[in-house]
Amino acid sequence: MNSKPITMVRIYLTEGKHQYQQLLELLHDREQVAGVTAFRGIAGFGQSGTMHSSTLLDISLDLPIILEFFDTPEKVAKVLEHLNSLIKPGHIVSWSATVNSGE
Repeated sequence: MNSKPITMVRIYLTEGKHQYQQLLELLHDREQVAGVTAFRGIAGFGQSGTMHSSTLLDISLDLPIILEFFDTPEKVAKVLEHLNSLIKPGHIVSWSATVNSGE
């Protein structure tokens, strides 16, 4: 199997702030990264310690959202320069990985 190096990025958001749709469009339309997935969490908390969760009786509109994307390390570095001005510190995590390729 052939593989190539990539950088994975995970952005932690809260659904109630309506930020994820704007970022999804930015990553797709402007930055044109190789791939993006949005995950909706069932529970979570961050620096504030406030628990955000969903139950059968109470469907919250303030659940955790994770946007995850990948691309070449060089492209991700450029994208992160822009995202760091839009996302609060401590909400972006990145790591090196490999992706299978047809090359």
